[in-house]
Amino acid sequence: MKLSAESGSGNVIRSFKPGELRLTEQTFDVHVILSANKIIRDWKPAAFSELSIADFEPAIALDPEIILFGTGERQRFPDNALMTEIMRQGIAFEVMDTAAACRTFNVLVSEFREVVAALLVQNLR
Repeated sequence: MKLSAESGSGNVIRSFKPGELRLTEQTFDVHVILSANKIIRDWKPAAFSELSIADFEPAIALDPEIILFGTGERQRFPDNALMTEIMRQGIAFEVMDTAAACRTFNVLVSEFREVVAALLVQNLR
């Protein structure tokens, strides 16, 4: 799926397909955490059923107003306690499939919002 975004600054997602995420000048085949101006490469979250706040600390450290969690080819919800713990820190937490998270990230970046995307490039077991 090719994506397009209005002009803005920083990281823009150009395309996503399972196993491959393309930014303006980089391609990733590993999970990443992404903000408008930072890329955390090779993010290694736990197995999906074991996700914890520790897995999202690199995203939280970027001080976003919202974290978009792209869960792979289909939308899957992590444990409710994890989502609640992130939201208690004053951070909105949205869960969607990775393609939708990519589209939403581009829109929010173009609006100069403080957004971070935690993107699973392939499904976690």
